[in-house]
Amino acid sequence: MTRPASLLRAWAVLTLALGCAAEAAPSPPGKPATPAARPPAAATPPSGPPRDLAYGAYQRGYYATARREALLRLEKNPDDVAAMTLLGELYNQGLGVRQDPKAAADWYRLAATRGDPRAMATLGLMALDGRGVPRDPAVAREWLEKAAAKREPVASYNLALTLLASGTDENIARAARLLVVAAEAEIGDAQHALGVMHSRGQGGVAHDRAEAVRMFRRAARNGSIAGEVEYAIALFNGDGVPANEGLAARHFLHAAALGNAIARNRVARLFVIGRGVHKNLVEAAAWHILAKAQGLTDPWLDEQLAGLSKDDQKRAELIAAQRSNI
Repeated sequence: MTRPASLLRAWAVLTLALGCAAEAAPSPPGKPATPAARPPAAATPPSGPPRDLAYGAYQRGYYATARREALLRLEKNPDDVAAMTLLGELYNQGLGVRQDPKAAADWYRLAATRGDPRAMATLGLMALDGRGVPRDPAVAREWLEKAAAKREPVASYNLALTLLASGTDENIARAARLLVVAAEAEIGDAQHALGVMHSRGQGGVAHDRAEAVRMFRRAARNGSIAGEVEYAIALFNGDGVPANEGLAARHFLHAAALGNAIARNRVARLFVIGRGVHKNLVEAAAWHILAKAQGLTDPWLDEQLAGLSKDDQKRAELIAAQRSNI
């Protein structure tokens, strides 16, 4: 059965992550950490030449002005790909205009056929999802390949995910090279995936746990929740980085607050054993409730929290309910 494109990208990262997290799980017994993938990075807005009035207006949030200036530029130069891509972004996001994926795709296509790599990358993603254009994985792959050939980082990342899904050694090795391009552009999820490959010595990437942890740290700084969870696990265990349970707990708590089930499970365990945080069974129960609601059961935690009083259990349920609405 063919997976929808939006699921394919997440599935590929999750498949890649299975081994690494299991090797680095915190000391308390339980299921290995398998961080869920974030959605793939969206194509970045086009940059323009210095003193670009259209892009300057875009950056400042003056979207109607940005559209007007981009159209004026196209009147002077019908082949201005930066103006075309900017218009595509405005219609794609509904900034200053009614959101119109089809109009966005039309503008991106004009820029892509003139060689703009960002427009190529965005068209590829739109074709994967059937957004503004017919869903067509072959067309999507063609655009992503063209953009990746120009070392466009978003295309490189998403093309890497499609290659990883195939599972062949040749494709995995090529995916690793593409992930390097995306990681150098500070795409957090690419850094996470590359860190996993370093942990496993996969795809021709050197088996280097310290480098993997550096990648996870960069991924966390760039907003990858999966990367942050992996970094927290490494910090907790002192695996590839000096152990620091307090810092690990802070990263787990941040990822837990953002809804990561693995982080919520780990935070619950930390509150039970009082490592990196002060022991607090009510907090532990609240995070355990949230993790279980996401399908992550943990018999060890069930056993540890079985003696909680009815009042404390109600407090935990109230805290969990409040956090689930954040």
